[in-house]
Amino acid sequence: MSIEDGSLAALWGAKFAGAAAGSAISVAYLLPHGRREAAARFMIGIVTGLVFGAPAGMAIADRLALADRLEPAELAMMGSAAASLCAWWALGVLARFAATLFAGKAEAAR
Repeated sequence: MSIEDGSLAALWGAKFAGAAAGSAISVAYLLPHGRREAAARFMIGIVTGLVFGAPAGMAIADRLALADRLEPAELAMMGSAAASLCAWWALGVLARFAATLFAGKAEAAR
């Protein structure tokens, strides 16, 4: 299967637009403590949306039975926005888990 240059550019544009929208919503939904945290959260959302956008879009579309109704660019945008929006919360959960995991080991060593 070959992808034309125009459709490849449209796909990457959709992924970037979805990632940027998800990042912006994430930053606006839970306000950061400063500019540095806002920039870090925005960039993490962009990267996460670009990397995991297509698989997330396909998974969401399969779950909602929309895969045959949406174009590839729409799937990529939807997945990128969802992955970007969820990235910060997923990292927060992992950070809390790691903090409790290592806090228990530090207390046991005392």
